Amino acid sequence: MLKGRIQNKPLLIAEFIKFASEHYGSREIVSRIIEDGSIHRYTYREAHRRSKQLAKALLGLGIKPGERVATMAWNTFRHFECFYGISGIEAVLHTVNPRLFEEQIIYIMNHAEDRFVFVDLTFIPLLETLWEKLETVEKIIVMTDRDHMPETALPNLVCYEDLLAGYDDDFEWPLFDEWAASSLCYTSGTTGNPKGVLYAHRSTYLHALGAAQLGAFGISAFENVMPIAPMYHANAWAFPYIAPMCGAKFTLPGADMSSPALHQLIESEKVTFAAAVPTVWTQLFDYLEQSGLKVEPLKRTVIAGSAVPRSMMQTFKEKYGVQVLQLWGMTEMSPVGTCSNSTPEVEALPDEERASVLEKQGRLVFGVEAKIIGPDGELLPHDGIAFGDLWVRGPWIANGYFKDESGQILDDEGWFPTGDVATMDPYGYIKITDRTKDVIKSGGEWISSIELESLAVAHPKVSEAAVVGVYHNKWEERPLLIVVLANDAEGLENEIKKDILETCLVGKVAKWWLPDDIVFRDAMPMTATGKIRKLTLREEYKDYLAKSSE
Repeated sequence: MLKGRIQNKPLLIAEFIKFASEHYGSREIVSRIIEDGSIHRYTYREAHRRSKQLAKALLGLGIKPGERVATMAWNTFRHFECFYGISGIEAVLHTVNPRLFEEQIIYIMNHAEDRFVFVDLTFIPLLETLWEKLETVEKIIVMTDRDHMPETALPNLVCYEDLLAGYDDDFEWPLFDEWAASSLCYTSGTTGNPKGVLYAHRSTYLHALGAAQLGAFGISAFENVMPIAPMYHANAWAFPYIAPMCGAKFTLPGADMSSPALHQLIESEKVTFAAAVPTVWTQLFDYLEQSGLKVEPLKRTVIAGSAVPRSMMQTFKEKYGVQVLQLWGMTEMSPVGTCSNSTPEVEALPDEERASVLEKQGRLVFGVEAKIIGPDGELLPHDGIAFGDLWVRGPWIANGYFKDESGQILDDEGWFPTGDVATMDPYGYIKITDRTKDVIKSGGEWISSIELESLAVAHPKVSEAAVVGVYHNKWEERPLLIVVLANDAEGLENEIKKDILETCLVGKVAKWWLPDDIVFRDAMPMTATGKIRKLTLREEYKDYLAKSSE
C-alpha cells in the first residue's frame, strides 16, 4: 500500500471550541440562567477560557482519562462548558436525563460509575432523593455562584464558580487517541434498563461535520441557533459542537421551556434556526394563535423525536414563513441519520407530489448507509412502497453498548438494526412507517400506525394522536386511535370522530386500515424524551375492543 503524505492529527472535540475562540471569538453565546431567569451573555472566546479553567479544575480534583463525569443540567452556558472541559481532558461526559424514572437514573449513574456530578439548582431536590442509592459519586458540583448555593443536606458540595476561580486558563488541550471515549448517553427505551451509547472523539467530530453540511442542517456564521432539544438528549443533536465549529450565535433557553419564554428569546435574540420535538411547536402554535404573535426572525427549524405532521409543516411555511427540516436518527446514531432537504428533482415535481416527498423523514446524510430488509432477509427495492426492517452503518453509529450490554448487535457485515420499519423512494427519501414493536398485524396484514397518526393529527381540532394495536378475537389485532383534542374542542368529540373517519382517513388508506374506534383523553403518557409512550397505551387499552364487543 502506498500511503498518502498527510499529517496524522487526531480528531478531538476540543478543536471545536478552540477554533471558535480563534476565528469567531466575538460571537455571542446567550443563555437564560437558572438562578433568576435573567439573560447571561458572553463570547466564544470567554467560553473557551472558562472551559480550560474547568479542565484544569477537574485535573486538580484527580479525574483520570476514561472516568465518567455526570451532568444533570439544562441548556445553559455552564453546561456548554462541561461539554469541553470534561471531554477535552479525555474524561467522559455523561449527560443524565432527569426526566427518567428515579429508578432508571439510579441505575444509569451506578452503571456508568459516575465519579462526579454537575447539577443545576433545579435538580437539587431530585439528587437529594437519589443520593443514598448512588454508589460511586464522590463530589457534587452545583452549577451556580456562591450567592445562590442551596441549603441542602447533600454532602461534598462544590460551587461551580468557586471551582473555576481557583484555576487560571493557562492550559493546552492534550492530544490523545481520537478513538478515546468522549461522552455517554443512555437510551430511553420503553422496556428493560436503559443502555449506554459510548461516543468517541472521532465519531463526534465526524458526526458534527456531517450534520453541519448543506445536505443536512446547513449551518453558517450568519445563523443564530437555539437548541430547544435538551443537551441531555443525544447531546442536543450535536449543536453544542456544530455552532462553535460554524461560528453561529448560540442561544440556550435554560430551564424555562414555556412557549412565552421561547417566543421571547426567538424575538429578542433574533433566533434564525431552532431545534425541537413536535410537542414544543404544537404548544407554541397555540400560544401564538391566542396571542396574535409571529416568530419573524425564525427561518428554519429541525424537528425530530416523532413524525412531523404535514399540517405542522404547512402551518410553519404558510403562516410563519419557516422551513421545516425533518430529522430522523437515534441515540445510537449520534443521532443524525437523515434530513428532509429538497433536491432539484424533487423541486421540479408538482406541488402535492413534492409535499408528499418532503414530509418523509428525509435523505441519508453523507456518512450514513442504509438498507431495508424484507421478512426473509432480502434487500427490498427503493420504490417507496415495499417496507421492511431498516439497518444502518457509518462512522458515527454504535457497534455495541457500554459494558457490552445486549452483546453482539451488528450483523456479519457491520449493519446496525434500528428497530424501525421503513420504505425508501426512488428519490432516496426514507419514510419511517413504524417502530418494529409498534407495527399492527391484523389478519396477517401489516398496518402502519404512523401513517394513521399523521392523517388524524391533520384535523385542525386534534392536538396529538396515537394508534396502537389492541386485541381482537377475530383479526388478532386491530388499530385503536387515541386522540388529545385542541383546547377549543371541548364537547365536539362526536363531530370530530366522524370527521376523522369520513374525511381525514377515508380514501387515503385501505379500508381495512381504518381504526375500529377513536378514544379521547386529556393527555398522552410521555417518555423522558417527549415521545408518546405507546407501551403504556397498549397496556391500558389492550382489552378495549374485547370489552366493547361484549
